[in-house]
Amino acid sequence: MIAGSGGFRKRIVRRDCPQILTHESPLLARLFGARGLVSQDELDLSLKGLENPSTLKGVDQAADILVTALEADASVLIVGDFDADGATSCALMVSVLKAFGASQVNYLVPDRFRYGYGLSTEIVEVAASMNPDLLVTVDNGIASCEGVDYANGLGMEVIVTDHHLPGEVLPAAAAIVNPNQPGCGFPDKHLAGVGVAFYLLSVLRSKLRDSGWFDGREEPSLANWLDLVALGTVADVVPLSQNNRRLIAEGLKRMRAGRARPGIKALMEVSGIDPGSLVTRDLAFSIAPRVNAAGRLQDMSIGIECLLAEGENSTELAQHLDELNGERREIETDMRDQAMQYLTDLSLEDEKAAGLCLFRENWHEGVVGIIAARIKEKSHRPVIAFARVAGDELKGSGRSVQGFHMRDALDAIATRHPGLLKKFGGHAMAAGLSLAAEDLDRFIAAFNEEVLGQLGEAKIEQVVVTDGELDEPVTIQLARLLESAAPWGQGFPEPEFDDKFEILEQRIVGGRHLKMLLQPNLGAPVDAICFNQGGLAESRYVRCAYRIEVNRFRGMEKPQLVVSLIL
Repeated sequence: MIAGSGGFRKRIVRRDCPQILTHESPLLARLFGARGLVSQDELDLSLKGLENPSTLKGVDQAADILVTALEADASVLIVGDFDADGATSCALMVSVLKAFGASQVNYLVPDRFRYGYGLSTEIVEVAASMNPDLLVTVDNGIASCEGVDYANGLGMEVIVTDHHLPGEVLPAAAAIVNPNQPGCGFPDKHLAGVGVAFYLLSVLRSKLRDSGWFDGREEPSLANWLDLVALGTVADVVPLSQNNRRLIAEGLKRMRAGRARPGIKALMEVSGIDPGSLVTRDLAFSIAPRVNAAGRLQDMSIGIECLLAEGENSTELAQHLDELNGERREIETDMRDQAMQYLTDLSLEDEKAAGLCLFRENWHEGVVGIIAARIKEKSHRPVIAFARVAGDELKGSGRSVQGFHMRDALDAIATRHPGLLKKFGGHAMAAGLSLAAEDLDRFIAAFNEEVLGQLGEAKIEQVVVTDGELDEPVTIQLARLLESAAPWGQGFPEPEFDDKFEILEQRIVGGRHLKMLLQPNLGAPVDAICFNQGGLAESRYVRCAYRIEVNRFRGMEKPQLVVSLIL
């Protein structure tokens, strides 16, 4: 199904939905089967089924070092990252180590605008001024060979915990815990940084228990920190393997029961979220952006302090993060409009594209990743958005599509064009890089060549993948069923359908959003919203791609369609 509007081709592609899973709900059987589940065991999300940490390479050595540090009352410095995964990882490590009895635990997170990402030599110098005995990186460090060498030379022991893909050379750390490092037999390669930290802390607790450390003192339950693990895992958009879904499901359960830490409770409050109905979408699109706003616009320590806070201080910090997120949205809107105009111009010229590289002199370095994600959704092509950071240097943030490994592509470019990239790193679906402004055109050519080789040239178009037509009426019971069926997210996408509707009513709200009353083939009329549509639908009869949500307002609940595409 294809249509063109406003210069863009729009297309719906339906998932293959083999009904090979037995389930009391035929619809859920179809949805789970389309997401690769083949047995009832894969629906079990209890913590008892978590992957055993024994095959996580380096975790025993790292835990032994931490045991020694606690026994010696050594000074431990956690070095974090400036995104929500890094913030939750940092808060988790600091909070749990203190709960275990460590008395000298502090943290340091690089300023995005001064130091950039990872354990750089500049950050090691800052760390050295704090006189730590041990550095522990969270959600970073696997590419920080120079930084680790520098720290070793200054007499600091280093543990690296990370989940990013390593380069050819690993840092000379005392221990490395990363499921993606060579030789690691841990079966789940999709842990977020906060998941890696959680596994290390679980092994540390076992070793402390075996040594008698908790004799005479309370042994904390790590389940008390699963709200942080769930938030960081969802925020980092890692694939939701069964192991990750277990961590998220248990974290959501605790948050819904009112057992979130004060900072997360405060973030839910400023976001207008009812804890009792919390879902992964709330974490991804309401709470995580507020935490991320600190790292994007100011200093991620604000986000970390909110996650660590107790009492009234948590409310003040959450309100500050909410204000920063409002500023971020304003900046993003201007940047997105510029990027969309560029994309429209390309489409109107009927140009095909391999990869898309976007740059404007006035773009904000902390927001280019969001812009890359938005344009990727609209173009269905790999996208890198750049901002000028200082003088001659550009920093880029890339987002990819299925079938194109962004980090490996950057590695291939760096290999073929020595010196072109100053730094790079990341995952399959997201990566960052820096280069000289004068090299941008050369990089664009190299990036297009790489995308062309892997994906081929293609029309710029918006593609929405759906689960096909819905063969039952849209009801509040169905909306609740879909909402509670699973932790939906990356690699385990929220159900989306496509059907024909008659538009009974339509109007623009908020200046750019299309509010509709739709009549489906089955059942009663249903409310619908299409965000950022910009104008009224031209036809009375339309095909819409949509997901079903529970719309909660003033104590009332009713189903609502959130429309992603109108044909």
